[in-house]
Amino acid sequence: MSLILFRVAAALCLLAVAFGAFGAHALKATLETNGTRDVWNTAVLYHLTHAIALVVLALHPASLRLASGLITAGIVIFSGSLYILAITNMKWLGAITPIGGFCFLAGWLWLIFAPPETPL
Repeated sequence: MSLILFRVAAALCLLAVAFGAFGAHALKATLETNGTRDVWNTAVLYHLTHAIALVVLALHPASLRLASGLITAGIVIFSGSLYILAITNMKWLGAITPIGGFCFLAGWLWLIFAPPETPL
């Protein structure tokens, strides 16, 4: 188990829950004014789902760390761009979001096609 990855994943889970609550309460008016409540909720959903996947990956061999890095990048780029877009309503950030989605897909593909000698 990678203790560092496990702690990073746990911190990302904590942040996802905090951002979900923050969006539902402190940012509610801003998100409603911007019409971006669904954008915020999508960011939180993908953030939390992938952070939980990182917790699981932390329990596996280092050979799967590439997937962990790609998924972490996906959280930062995909969810991060959506969080900023939702708060600022700067629609051009939507052009960055697919890069994070690609990172998510690449991470999952790595797990599908990881070298056969990689024990799960």
